[in-house]
Amino acid sequence: MIRLRRLRGSEAIRNMVRENRVNKEDLVYPMFVAEGTGIKNPVDSMPGIYQYSLDTFEEELRRVADAGISAVLLFGIPAHKDEVGSSAYDDQGIMQKAVRRIKELYPDMIVIADICLCEYTSHGHCGIIHDGKILNDETHPYLGKMAVSLAKAGADMVAPSDMMDGHTAYIRKALDDNGLTDVLIMGYSAKFASGYYAPFRDAAHSAPQFGDRRTYQMDPANGREALRECEADIAEGADIIMVKPALAYLDVVKDVRNHTDYPIAVYNVSGEYSMVKAAAANGWIDEKRIVMENMTAMKRAGAGIIITYHAIDVAKWLESESI
Repeated sequence: MIRLRRLRGSEAIRNMVRENRVNKEDLVYPMFVAEGTGIKNPVDSMPGIYQYSLDTFEEELRRVADAGISAVLLFGIPAHKDEVGSSAYDDQGIMQKAVRRIKELYPDMIVIADICLCEYTSHGHCGIIHDGKILNDETHPYLGKMAVSLAKAGADMVAPSDMMDGHTAYIRKALDDNGLTDVLIMGYSAKFASGYYAPFRDAAHSAPQFGDRRTYQMDPANGREALRECEADIAEGADIIMVKPALAYLDVVKDVRNHTDYPIAVYNVSGEYSMVKAAAANGWIDEKRIVMENMTAMKRAGAGIIITYHAIDVAKWLESESI
């Protein structure tokens, strides 16, 4: 008789045969940096998450470093917005200043800069607009300027999240033409038009002022198309590909993992985070157990990099278990 339970008989044996493990090195912590001073604004729809100004930002960076997390993903909240998102590629913009400050304080920390216009445009869309239409190729130069500006500020990696076709190739050429050949690109390759993003838009002040983003973000019903998006990013020069959101799209993560040997990231997005926090606050779930189960599911599906707002907690739980 086959007795598979023998492999589950004790914690030591379960650890010995465990197939997937979450490590601190897998984690990326998203952070929101705003123009101004003395800012530490709670994001009401994301318990425990704040918008920081540069002066208060350092306190949170210290928590990240002390937890042993080696990478952050930055989003900026500018004081000025306009039709072409000019604050996004201003060398003295909030993101550029934040990148430089991180590298002064923690030179070994991996800084990933989100590349998108939505936080910087008055209309809240990810591209340039003409007659109510989001223009694809015309948006490329603005994304290129933003990527180059942030890379020159010290970003180790740029992460274009706008979902304009061909943007990865344009950004790669812009970086290379400016001597920034060592800067990595993490493509938001399979980014779906998801209801799970709603709390993020509170945090980043990036909700579109008209319409929605379904003409450029992916249809949640399409899995095979996600493979084509990942193939396109790889062909255009992406170093890492991403599936976003994570939990509702683990089948896509698995398909992508079976399709390529490129590094895969997942973004455990704001709505996924907030649902767990709300249920835990009501005593309906064991937060640590659920979060770690979710993290393990992402690894099991094939992700090697997990972008998550739970990162600091996860790192602390991993540390306590290793003592």
